[in-house]
Amino acid sequence: TISDKLLSDDKVSVLMNRWRYPTLSLHGIEGAFSDVGAKTVIPAKSIGKFSMRLVPNQDPDKVEKQTKAYLAKVFEKLGSPNKLKVEMVHSAKAWLSSTTHPNYGAAAKAIERVYGVEPDFTREGGSIPITSAFEDATQMNVLLLPVGACDDMAHSQNEKFNKSNMLNAIKVLGVYLHELGNIKGPKPSKCRCEPLT
Repeated sequence: TISDKLLSDDKVSVLMNRWRYPTLSLHGIEGAFSDVGAKTVIPAKSIGKFSMRLVPNQDPDKVEKQTKAYLAKVFEKLGSPNKLKVEMVHSAKAWLSSTTHPNYGAAAKAIERVYGVEPDFTREGGSIPITSAFEDATQMNVLLLPVGACDDMAHSQNEKFNKSNMLNAIKVLGVYLHELGNIKGPKPSKCRCEPLT
């Protein structure tokens, strides 16, 4: 069944959970019979999949160790003759960038010019580990320009990208580059990042 209720009726709480706090998401279970209907199959092995969205100041290696230790402790309490194996497929540090950087000023002007509205700066969960890798390697500000729609269903089987969003993305990029050229004083390429927490 699909829930028709949010975890909270408080808008601030809902947005803080979506934008700011760590998450734990269950993605699937493999093993035995999973199609529609009932079968009394007891699998020899089953696999559960979950992910955690980390936030600034959380270390992926430390979180991995804590998670494995916790799951081992809970499993041991069961007294089960079965075996538990926990494996991290991939990880990345959380990324947070300064919205006061000239990159963001240029991007905000581009979004406003193309869409006719001033953008909101929000934190959004996602798995784009290259952003922090680029920022760490170059010590430069990294900017992600949002050009998709909230119903694009990123990473799903039915992922889509509207043609109108593609056309507007081209416009946003063009205006963004133009606005970067209009910046007075040190150019964004000369502005080094200060670590945010």
